[in-house]
Amino acid sequence: MRLATYASVATALLLLLAKLLAWFISDSVSMLATLVDSGLDLLASLVNLLAVHHALQPADREHRFGHGKAESLAGLGQAMFIAGSAIVLLLQGLSRLINPQPLERGLELGVGVMLFSIVVTLALVSFQRYVIQRSDSTAIKADALHYKTDLLINISVIAALVLAYYGWVYMDPLFAIGIALFILYSAWQIVREAIDLLMDHELPDEERQKIRNLIINHPQAIGFHDLRTRRSGNTVFVQLHLELDETLSLRQAHAIADQLEREVAALFDEAEVIIHEDPITQLPLNS
Repeated sequence: MRLATYASVATALLLLLAKLLAWFISDSVSMLATLVDSGLDLLASLVNLLAVHHALQPADREHRFGHGKAESLAGLGQAMFIAGSAIVLLLQGLSRLINPQPLERGLELGVGVMLFSIVVTLALVSFQRYVIQRSDSTAIKADALHYKTDLLINISVIAALVLAYYGWVYMDPLFAIGIALFILYSAWQIVREAIDLLMDHELPDEERQKIRNLIINHPQAIGFHDLRTRRSGNTVFVQLHLELDETLSLRQAHAIADQLEREVAALFDEAEVIIHEDPITQLPLNS
């Protein structure tokens, strides 16, 4: 995971420098759009590097549940900066739409830089896919998704440069506006996910249903109640009350709970499960 964050930062920095040169020569507002996006990529990758480093730290005396929420806090900070930059880019695109300027130079360099960006981004995404298969990291998944969208943006910029160079001057600012709107949408997605994690939003219904099925299918489980779930970073936390026959000994009840804790934890890549045993005298009407 750490190696993937280093690769992400290095890629973003390389593409930022290349696009800065291309924009300086071409003065294309769509090139400016992808330059801004690469700047945001660099910022996001740096924040992600720090967040992953902090989130991977083990639980300590002052943070008994670990440091997983560092990723969510970093995501909120990224989203605020991304949204502000997207608004500036949107205003720049609208200004160029009202006062269009022909693209007279830098076509070959601009297209070359974008093709280079596509190749480098594809290499990064391929490596991130390998890391995701090994670690199932939420942070790396989000970073990979972001760079996959960059591939679409790079292709759209090539189209804008070519069309603007051959007289379709309005296409350059229109593509820039479209990219800015897409960046705003991406920022909102980051905010929504970060808020869900910070507010201890329940796991998706399908994951909760897996837990329910596992509990009720145990031969000695009468039922359960007060199922609570949440996610912090890569760790899932599950708590529930397990209903068992009151005639079982404390040792037997504890052994059943331990077994179910291990089975529930096995449903996730990394989980902490706490099960409280409740004595029941008869089958409950509802489990």
